Amino acid sequence: MEWAQKWAREAGEIMKQARFADHKDKAIQWTYKGEQQELVTNVDRHIDQMLCDAIRATFPEDQIVSEESFPHRSNTALSHDMWVIDPIDGTVNFAHGLPHVAVSIAWYHQGRPYLGVVYAPFLDEMFAAQLGKGATLNNQAIQVSHHKALKTALIGTGFPYERAQRHALIPTLTQVLTHCQDIRRCGSAALDLCHVACGRLDGYYETVSLWDFAAGILIAEEAGAEASHFQPVTETRYLTGDHWLVSTPEIHQALNDIVTSVAV
Repeated sequence: MEWAQKWAREAGEIMKQARFADHKDKAIQWTYKGEQQELVTNVDRHIDQMLCDAIRATFPEDQIVSEESFPHRSNTALSHDMWVIDPIDGTVNFAHGLPHVAVSIAWYHQGRPYLGVVYAPFLDEMFAAQLGKGATLNNQAIQVSHHKALKTALIGTGFPYERAQRHALIPTLTQVLTHCQDIRRCGSAALDLCHVACGRLDGYYETVSLWDFAAGILIAEEAGAEASHFQPVTETRYLTGDHWLVSTPEIHQALNDIVTSVAV
C-alpha cells in the first residue's frame, strides 16, 4: 500500500506542476488518439512512464497494464501478479482545468484486485483499499450511503469518447434519470466509484476500460458496495470493464432492473 500511495502522490505533484507551470515549455500539451476522438496530454504520458519505471524497478516480475504504455494485458493475467494504472483518469477535466481528476493504481493477484489507490491531487483526497481490510479516504474508514430509495438517489455515469456510440446510451440515461433524484456525469470513472464508496453517490453504471475501474471497484466493494454486470460478459469478472453497475446494496436491484430493461 505504501508504495502505491507514494507513487500516486508523485503523480499528483506532476499534475499540479503542469497545471500551474510558469513556462510554456512545461505547460499541458494536447494531442488525440483513437481516430482523433480521445484526448491525451503530455502529462498523461509523463506520469505513465514514471509509474511504469517505478513498478519495474520495485516489482520486476510483475506485469503492467497501463493506459498509455501497455494497454493490452497478457493472457497470463490470471496466473501472474499485475499492476493496472491510469496516469490521469479524467484527462479532459485535467486539460480544461477542472479538479475532478485522479491517478489510479491497482495491484492484481490471480485475476482480481488486492490493492487499490485512487488519488485526486487537486482535492488532496487519497482513497485506498486492500482486499478484506476495508476502504479509507485520507486514512479514515469510509462506507457506502445505505440509501434506501432509488427515487431520491444520486447516480453517476459516463459516456464514451466515440461520439457515434453515445446515441445508444440515451434511452438508458432517460430511464435512470426518470427514476432517480438526479444524475451526475463527472468525467472520472475511478472517482465515481470512490464517491459511491464514501456515500457521495448512491450508484454508478458505465462501460469503461480496465484501468478506469481496477482500483475503484475494490475501494467501492471494500466500503460495502454491491457490484455486478448489468449485461452478460464474456471475460473474468474483474478483467472486463463492460456493463458495470455499482451501488449501495439497498438500491442495487431496483437500479439493475431499470438499466437492464433498456440496455443495448
